[in-house]
Amino acid sequence: MEDNWECAVVGAGAAGLSAALVLGRARRRTVVFDAGEQSNLASATIGGLLGFDQRSPADLYAQGRRELDQYPSVEFRDCAVAGGRAVDGGFILEPDDGDPVVAKRVLLATGMRYCPPEIPGLAELWGRSVFQCPFCHGWEMRDKRLATLARGEEAVHSALMLRGWSDDVVLLTNGSTELSVQDTNLLAAAGVVVDDRRVSELVGADGQLTAIAFDDGSRLECDGLLVEAPLRQRSPLAKQLELECVSNPLSADAIAIDEIHRAHPDGVFAAGDVCSEQPSLAGSIAAGAKAAMIIVQSLLADEFGLPYPPV
Repeated sequence: MEDNWECAVVGAGAAGLSAALVLGRARRRTVVFDAGEQSNLASATIGGLLGFDQRSPADLYAQGRRELDQYPSVEFRDCAVAGGRAVDGGFILEPDDGDPVVAKRVLLATGMRYCPPEIPGLAELWGRSVFQCPFCHGWEMRDKRLATLARGEEAVHSALMLRGWSDDVVLLTNGSTELSVQDTNLLAAAGVVVDDRRVSELVGADGQLTAIAFDDGSRLECDGLLVEAPLRQRSPLAKQLELECVSNPLSADAIAIDEIHRAHPDGVFAAGDVCSEQPSLAGSIAAGAKAAMIIVQSLLADEFGLPYPPV
């Protein structure tokens, strides 16, 4: 038996919950798929989100679900969506827990999969003392012994960014020789130490990094490590719905959208990390709300001839 909805929101992170709230308040029949795979669940706290600063990501998502409970037109399905395709008048989505769902509009808010380097010990520390965003974790790392593991221009940028939170910063090149004389001088002037040893392991316990081990058997005592972590599509839906994807500095396959969050084909929208050049919780919340307002207007255009896209 197929359920029919006006909008299916795939993903219940910051963007998806924000969109669902707008859709619910607009009295639109909305189904939200929550696979429980929000990327920041690995972090102990949220950094820099007004109203939720230093609270846990789980608190944010639980609060969002509680707020949505009062809107009867919004229903949650605690599962992933394994497949999807366009049909006349909308889309069929195939959740992995039951019957297909038919929706007139689809909002992809599935987030992205972060891909930090594969270093022994990193996974146990990821999202806490090993991190990708200094704006999210820098305050907690202030005045500590910090390092960054990166290459090329990103290496210099990352190291100089960390100097805003600590005066004890080491750039780990992992054996790379890509730094120019100008880069070396710039780092030296900022008090950043450059270390060319090859990293073999991260040492720590209970989410706290204590040392970086190198191939030669030596160690660097360290409290926090900033690493590059390219983003990749978590969900297969972008490919299945034949959406255009583009590369940006953080991702090779971000969903391409226009200024009102429309993706191709018509009727599919995207918001949050899945299409952002600069992922952030605040940005995702704003993007989800904006996309939902546009979706409501598109539905009103079908029903009553409201001009769409809006001027």
